[in-house]
Amino acid sequence: MTNNEPKIIVTRRGPYSVEGGIPLVRKEPVMSEHGEPLTWRKGEVLNTGKFYTLCGCGESGTKPFCDGSHADSDFQHKAPTNTEPIDRDPQTYHGTGLVVEDDRSLCIQAGFCGNRATNVWQLVSASSDTQIRAQIISMIERCPSGALTYSLAPDGEDLEPDLPVEIAITPDGALWVSGNVPIEWADGNALETRNRVTLCRCGSSKNRPLCDGTHNEIGFSAK
Repeated sequence: MTNNEPKIIVTRRGPYSVEGGIPLVRKEPVMSEHGEPLTWRKGEVLNTGKFYTLCGCGESGTKPFCDGSHADSDFQHKAPTNTEPIDRDPQTYHGTGLVVEDDRSLCIQAGFCGNRATNVWQLVSASSDTQIRAQIISMIERCPSGALTYSLAPDGEDLEPDLPVEIAITPDGALWVSGNVPIEWADGNALETRNRVTLCRCGSSKNRPLCDGTHNEIGFSAK
């Protein structure tokens, strides 16, 4: 892979080195009058070159970009010793016409999987109704981390939303990487390439470099 092709390199000391001119944008959830996330709104497109570095330790004064603050700390990502897929132990839920998989280790608590009336898991049992099935699919496809995925029964075909090749900065802190962008360690050891995945930028995820929602607990400032 040449440096002109999009990819993200996770450096051991923290920064994410972005190659290939991947667009960097801001996205925020559109909320209902009840404070429930409904969909995503694309905002500012940041001015970057083909190569740029994003903060992964959470200490930069120029977020989302790296300013070298990691050099003054002992922060490090712990690289894996193998290239096992990102999925850890997904739970499977069988409905009518679809199968839902839920991997809690990838969840960043974005909230698109439920509302004040119901949630994806409750709806699966009623998926014989095609309108409800469509609602389930819509909720899953708005999940930025890919913690929720679905396949259609009986053929078992996995379906994914058509997402752009980009990195989105979300207000709660995670970097939402979409469009099957390859992510690898500086030594070339690759993570599983996925259509959507979220990277930690608060520095506190127990699943680094992946986001696990810890930013919600520590009050991380995404600015």
